[in-house]
Amino acid sequence: MANQAEISWQAEEFIPREHNVGWYFGLFGIGIALAALSVLIKSWTFLALIILSIVAILISISRPPRKIQYKLDKDGLTEGNRLHNFEDFKAFGILKEENHFSAVLIPKKRFSLSVKVYFPGDSGEAIVDALGARLPMEEVKLDFLDKIVNFLRI
Repeated sequence: MANQAEISWQAEEFIPREHNVGWYFGLFGIGIALAALSVLIKSWTFLALIILSIVAILISISRPPRKIQYKLDKDGLTEGNRLHNFEDFKAFGILKEENHFSAVLIPKKRFSLSVKVYFPGDSGEAIVDALGARLPMEEVKLDFLDKIVNFLRI
């Protein structure tokens, strides 16, 4: 990678998903059922948690994804203004969700979060080559939480 030029691209921070009327009815139906359960067992903290969770979900899905500028160079991956140094990661992998590609940087530290960045398909080969020059490639799969988020279309 030392001989390679930097690679820059712009991508959305997450995959925007469509939500139809049935999705909203389902969200409110589950929310009402859980709220009724919390009233029956007189757990007011759980009721507050349910209400706050539904409000947070509604706020998060109503916000459009931001366009983020990414840059790969000899120092690491820059995401907006934040630099992720290569020495903090043990490997990377590529995921394909629907028609979107993402690179997942796997951290060395056990409880650190992985870094997931989306990229356009036409830049994929250059990005994978640049990452592969610095980190080994491993197979990655969606974890349990990612599968739930995809299933719920959040």
